[in-house]
Amino acid sequence: MPDPPLIAVLRRRLRAVPPLVADGALTALITIAQLWPLVSSENSTGVPYSWWGYAVAVASSLPLIWRRRFPVPVLLSSLSISALYDLSEQVADQPVWYGSLVGFYTVAAYSTFWTRIITLVLTAAGMAVFVGSSETALRSAVLLVASYAIGRAAATSRAHAAALEERAARLERERQMEAERAAERERARIARDMHDILAHAVSLMVVQAEAGPVAVRNNPERAEAAFEAIAGAGRDAMVQLRRMLGALKEDEAPRAPQPTVEDLPELAAQVSGTGLEVAFHTVGEPRPVTPDCAVAAYRITQEALTNIVKHAGAHHADIRLTWGDDTLMIDITDDGRGSGLALPSSGHGLIGVRERAAACGGTATAGPRPDGPGFQVSVRLPAARS
Repeated sequence: MPDPPLIAVLRRRLRAVPPLVADGALTALITIAQLWPLVSSENSTGVPYSWWGYAVAVASSLPLIWRRRFPVPVLLSSLSISALYDLSEQVADQPVWYGSLVGFYTVAAYSTFWTRIITLVLTAAGMAVFVGSSETALRSAVLLVASYAIGRAAATSRAHAAALEERAARLERERQMEAERAAERERARIARDMHDILAHAVSLMVVQAEAGPVAVRNNPERAEAAFEAIAGAGRDAMVQLRRMLGALKEDEAPRAPQPTVEDLPELAAQVSGTGLEVAFHTVGEPRPVTPDCAVAAYRITQEALTNIVKHAGAHHADIRLTWGDDTLMIDITDDGRGSGLALPSSGHGLIGVRERAAACGGTATAGPRPDGPGFQVSVRLPAARS
């Protein structure tokens, strides 16, 4: 159960006080308490109390200022000095030696196990030898056991609080590490997306630009279509980059979603404008997929088509989506035999495909087509059960 707010504030402020200052204030309070019987009452004989009582009351409490640094010597000093009180008959009754109780509490709270046991044995032996009456011995034993118990309770409480603070610090370190890992994953995702967007757009532009000079001389209409395809690829890349970079702004208004599996027909039509004939087919009833898988399906297909445009020298490509009860299969095939076009390549296309599929619980394979010339990329992504 948490402490009330006022108690919690007081606890924090007390913990902020330096130990020496706190022990000095405690020593002053104990000194006043032990002097109180001497200053608050008069001697029944009419003779003033002896200076000896005042000296013992003060001397038995003064060592408490060093109680945390030297708990056992402080306790033994306080007990020894207080035992000298009755050497003078002209002193007030002193029923409780608070300095000894605080010293015993300190030993219980700050000392090791064997130190505590040895101190208990020595204290019990000293009480048996020096305490005059059985009533005084019993009262002193009860008070010392109570102070010992309170000291052990305080030590246990501190240990428990330290364990909680250590656990909280460990959890905070783990949270920070997880946040750093999440940030690293997010940076990697953004890097992959930017690679896919730019590689796709640049590849389409390069292909159309290389075909443009020939088309200008022989087929002006085709040249116009090539220039329009270049402009369209650039516009699409700018839109997607703005959308992605906008996701990094905390004060951004609601943003348009990233392209998903539903945008694949538009992607196929865009690539078909480069002269590569792209067919799109869907088999089965479409199922819901997670947002990550929906984006991954688009990016994987985009990367596969980019590789076809850059490297395959193909005339035809086919995108086939096969919906199962709990899976989405994406097959991208082409009829290419490889081209001599010197298009830029990052060398991470297929690696990126596999990473994207694995990130949302899927798998990806790539290799030559088993049924003829060309290449095939097959991706299996999880879909929600019907």
